Amino acid sequence: MFNQQKTIGREFYLEGMGLHTGCHARMVCKPAGANAGIRFVRVDLPGRPVIAVDPSNIHIDTGIPRCTTIGKGEAAIHTVEHFMSVLCGLGITNLTVEVDTVELPGLDGSGRDFLKAIQEAGIAGQDVEAPYLEITEPLGVELNGCAIFITPAPDFKVSYVLDYDHPFLRAQFFSATIDAKTFQEAVAPARTFCLQGEAEELRTRGLGKGANYDNTLVVGEKGVIKNTVRFPDEFARHKVLDFIGDLYLLGMPIRGHVFAVKSGHTLNIQLLKKIYQQKEKLQRKSRRPAFKLDGNREINIGDIMRILPHRYPFLLVDRVIEIEKGKKGVGIKNVTINDNFFQGHFPTRPVMPGVLMVEAMAQTAGVVILTNEAHHGKVAFFLAVDKVKFRRVVTPGDQLVMEVEVIRDRPKTAQIRALAKVDGEIAAEAEMVFSFTDASYLD
Repeated sequence: MFNQQKTIGREFYLEGMGLHTGCHARMVCKPAGANAGIRFVRVDLPGRPVIAVDPSNIHIDTGIPRCTTIGKGEAAIHTVEHFMSVLCGLGITNLTVEVDTVELPGLDGSGRDFLKAIQEAGIAGQDVEAPYLEITEPLGVELNGCAIFITPAPDFKVSYVLDYDHPFLRAQFFSATIDAKTFQEAVAPARTFCLQGEAEELRTRGLGKGANYDNTLVVGEKGVIKNTVRFPDEFARHKVLDFIGDLYLLGMPIRGHVFAVKSGHTLNIQLLKKIYQQKEKLQRKSRRPAFKLDGNREINIGDIMRILPHRYPFLLVDRVIEIEKGKKGVGIKNVTINDNFFQGHFPTRPVMPGVLMVEAMAQTAGVVILTNEAHHGKVAFFLAVDKVKFRRVVTPGDQLVMEVEVIRDRPKTAQIRALAKVDGEIAAEAEMVFSFTDASYLD
């Protein structure tokens, strides 16, 4: 569905009343080049400010509830969710939308008229791959008995449960894998709705000025007032329409299965922010270069600092002078009077603490096991130590030589045997176990 970037075939415009503000709104949609993204332009404001579709431009406007708002600085646009949902459903990734007021036209309260206009303008494929975000781990948000969870999946699927404390709005469930055909036929025509009491409350607050019985399903005690539903579960379907539009403010489609219970715009945006955080985490990981040994038999301090997270004063390996990647290696630590631990550890007769000899061996082991390509992008945590022996003191001027060998290497753990020597004489020895976790843990 989203493997190719798309824009519209030709320019078109739509106009109508904003559902909440009642203002007359005109929007002009224009084709945009590859990688341009979706951008709104407030042509009625000085400087024609541009609002790009991006999570950073989502506004939480408590003065205009029950809709989604994007903005930048003083420029804002309300009720973008239905239009954004259609763009997602049709796979439109690049578009410029010029708007002459603060809200998009509400049209019939669904995505149907937006959909029809885009289909008439045509959809143009662009010879550039479309990005998407794959959910890699379950995420969820909850608030006041409402919840949304999203789990990894090969496509985009939404399962929604609607449940109002109202005799006509009994529990409804809608679930579908969202592709272009399903969206057009089963989701886009679903209209916005509200309870009769909610409509009266919105009007007293000066909102809902553009809403009427045609573009909003108003639900009274005996059913929908002056209208009929397009689907028996139209209310749940409209919630899915809203959700798709809210989530598309990420700026790209996702692959994951959404389970939502009684959620609305507020919770949708909270989930979007969590997804965005996961996206940033993955991007940081991809930017982190993996260390490649490339046949070298030595690793200098600069490369050690690329492999290990340790820094002064706790980086205890100066150099790895010999290594067989992922299997064994030899590291050195030049012990000097300037090492900070000598200030408090037997300062009148400086002796390197035994625990730091163990740590120096562990850091050398970390370098060795992390040169195994299977563990690139990971951090090794010191999990256990056994059979520790200290056989001689280490003092300033000594060179501590750490010899480590991997006894067993598994996807989640590694077992190491290590020796620390001075002038060929064993100063310390131990067996160690390490566990691995993703390097993004340190972000």
